[in-house]
Amino acid sequence: MTTEEKVETLKVIKRNGKKVDFDGTKIALAIKKGFDSIKDPETDEVKYNEKDIHRVYHAVISRIEKTYGENDKINIEDIQDLIEEELHKKHFDDVAKSFSEYRERRNLSREMFFEDKKRHKFLKTLEGLGLKTAHEEDLKRENANIDGDTAMGTMLQYGSTISKEFTKAYLMKPKFAEAHDEGDIHIHDMDFMAMGTTTCCQIDLNRLFKGGFSTGHGHLREPNDIMSYSALAAIAIQSNQNDQHGGQSIPAYDYFMAPGVLKTFKKQFKQMIYDYLDFSDFKHFISMDKISKDIDKLTTIEFDINEIFEKYYNESEEVKKIFSMAYHKAYEKTDRITYQAMEAFIHNLNTMHSRAGAQVPFSSVNFGTDHSPEGRMVIKNYLLSLDAGLGHGETPIFPVSIFKVKEGINYNPEDPNYDLFKLSCKVSAKRLFPNFSFLDSTFNKQYYKEGDYTSEVAYMGCRTRVMGDVTDRNKEVTPGRGNLSFTSINLPRLGIKHGICLKEREQADLKGFYEDLENMMDLVKDQLLERFEIQCNKRCYNFPFLLGEGVWTDGEKLKPTDRLRKVLKHGTLTFGFIGLAECLKALIGKHHGEDEEARELGLEIITFMRKKADEYSEKYNLNFSLIATPAEGLSGRFVNIDKAIYGKIKGVTDREYYTNSFHVPVYYHIGIMDKLAIEGPYHELTNGGHISYIEIDGDTAMNVEAFEKIVRYMHDNNIGYGAINHPVDRDPVCGYTGVIGDVCPGCGRHEGEGVPMERIKNMDCCN
Repeated sequence: MTTEEKVETLKVIKRNGKKVDFDGTKIALAIKKGFDSIKDPETDEVKYNEKDIHRVYHAVISRIEKTYGENDKINIEDIQDLIEEELHKKHFDDVAKSFSEYRERRNLSREMFFEDKKRHKFLKTLEGLGLKTAHEEDLKRENANIDGDTAMGTMLQYGSTISKEFTKAYLMKPKFAEAHDEGDIHIHDMDFMAMGTTTCCQIDLNRLFKGGFSTGHGHLREPNDIMSYSALAAIAIQSNQNDQHGGQSIPAYDYFMAPGVLKTFKKQFKQMIYDYLDFSDFKHFISMDKISKDIDKLTTIEFDINEIFEKYYNESEEVKKIFSMAYHKAYEKTDRITYQAMEAFIHNLNTMHSRAGAQVPFSSVNFGTDHSPEGRMVIKNYLLSLDAGLGHGETPIFPVSIFKVKEGINYNPEDPNYDLFKLSCKVSAKRLFPNFSFLDSTFNKQYYKEGDYTSEVAYMGCRTRVMGDVTDRNKEVTPGRGNLSFTSINLPRLGIKHGICLKEREQADLKGFYEDLENMMDLVKDQLLERFEIQCNKRCYNFPFLLGEGVWTDGEKLKPTDRLRKVLKHGTLTFGFIGLAECLKALIGKHHGEDEEARELGLEIITFMRKKADEYSEKYNLNFSLIATPAEGLSGRFVNIDKAIYGKIKGVTDREYYTNSFHVPVYYHIGIMDKLAIEGPYHELTNGGHISYIEIDGDTAMNVEAFEKIVRYMHDNNIGYGAINHPVDRDPVCGYTGVIGDVCPGCGRHEGEGVPMERIKNMDCCN
């Protein structure tokens, strides 16, 4: 029996007197936090490594076994005393000092948050900010420029860090906070929980534009040309960002902008005819009022001019020429203005701020399927603007551009928008964007209704997807819906506990693994429901744009004081996961990219999770879904905690990150077709969102045909959403964009001479 096993029977007495099972993981985490707090003053990197952590950890466990092995309980303060003693014994005095100071701060924090709440002014202040209206709380009326009842107004007043602590202490069950802190789960955007914000939304611009809308500081009239359409689209994204903690998506940008193109053309056509007639001998014989009325009846920018306006010619070739010249000039000007509008839209979303200047809006736009002349003009000019880049040729990061691929519309050479699909590949090969979504994938196609853009699945940001609706099948559309919140599960930890990687067993304990996974999903389900209740108990006036302007489905039906359950139920509550590859390595020694058994087990695990989410949906009549979590900082957070507990395990905890969601590890060499064939089935399982990345070295702009083939491989492998990562370099001196080695192909200057080269590599380091 190991030392760890001997102390497992101990009960730990917490500060509140509650007894819990002994868990060495918590000791390892406490020690790790102490070591992580000490940085090398010269490099600003963590001074100590995992071996130092383990030396102290095993010494503490040994002391506990020797001192308390015959007892049945131990106080948590005694454990912390032992940690400090061992740190000093092993001459980690700087760590011991930091650990002691941290204990003291935590004690003060506990007093502030947990002891007699009525006696503590600080807690009462937080209570007032978080739970009272501006009418009841003076502090929420402190700044006339900030509505203290809005989500972001409240957020600005007590800050993200305090909000998290308040949430853990006052709003969240302790078991959820502990699971998050210990790295079993990650509760995304926890600091926004008190505000009750939702994550993201797919904005219906048509609903906003009809009759105009208010941002809270004035009403904006209905737009009447494409420049106004694009400007108001950016303002809508910015305004809605202030009511949510996630990103903003336009699900059918081409359809929404197309009416603005037609309005612009009508203006230009009228003006051109008026100008040409004004310099002719016919201006007194032709009624501009009648012409204007006929132009107002136009439903498209492409038509037979003779069929509509021949009655004004009176067999005059000169008048006929005037109308023809006016039409072509108006068309050209409309095309040019549309380009300027798309350029302005992209520039706005890379420069405008939201959340009181805290950040650029996290935005995404979906387009590609409107094959009307107006929609095609929008798509073409958007792509050309994206291709041109920002003011100095920089690659725009926002909005995340997503081209919707659909057979019969843009996929085949005979399709009306095939030329735009080709253009999208050319632009993406240069600029990394657009990404590509596939409406013909089985799980997206089931919702598709020809001619109805609201039935086209759209994606938000780097992967989020919201479409199905168990609460009302008539609401299974994209516009007006989004994710409510999501929480991710640390799959590698479950794999380590029940796998062969620690050499404690010869075969994986899959029964124990699935029991733990089910328990973890039950825990996350309860946590999502707890957060949902907080969201539902907010009122319409807390979200003046999202709900007050009817951006969220049925928001316009609410009264200002109405609570939100009847509209929020159309959103999704989502389970996330990370590190399937490392989980499989821990369980059976192989990941799904290198072994068929692992491939089958990986699909079995994610299928299990999806089935549980579906069961919860049926039981609670809410939209529980499963998302392939975007890793970002989370991948490093989980692995650092697990490394401190278990040490470096080859193929599991020996890197700086866990692999993103279900992806084949980026470090594993595999063919493009094989990677897509392996990852494709996971897209159908992850109904809350997914993406597959293909990594390419070299200048893809020099081989657009090969780039297009990869997009087609994605389509053929039932991928829902995909992206192709490749190097994008830029010389800020001459503006050259492409792959740059040591010498710029544009101006010939060498790396290291003057201003550094700008280099954009993978969009997701652990994809």
